[in-house]
Amino acid sequence: MFAEAYELQAGLFKALMHPARLAILDILRHGEECVCHMEAVLGYRQAYISQQLMMLRKAGLVEDRRDGWNIYYRVTRPDIYHVIDAMNEVVGQKPVLAARSTHLREERCLCPKCNLAAEAVGN
Repeated sequence: MFAEAYELQAGLFKALMHPARLAILDILRHGEECVCHMEAVLGYRQAYISQQLMMLRKAGLVEDRRDGWNIYYRVTRPDIYHVIDAMNEVVGQKPVLAARSTHLREERCLCPKCNLAAEAVGN
């Protein structure tokens, strides 16, 4: 009876109950990124990242857009970061990948967005 009232919340927590999904959300904290960029930052295969993105999409937390061969993901519910930040505070941790992600852009990812950033840094 009462369990039904909490199903939506439980579904969101279930989507957050995976380290790779939390890492993906951390990467997306400051804007959209492509799957190849997530591969470069996380070191996981594209298929594995896509599985995790599918779960986040089913939970309504991310959406994608296609640009040629590249698929870019963005967070649709930025308010989820309040929950993640509260979790980080409870465990005494700060977001790990959001800042690191932009530094890896020039080194590992070959998508158009990363190449433009690398060219801007090089000029």
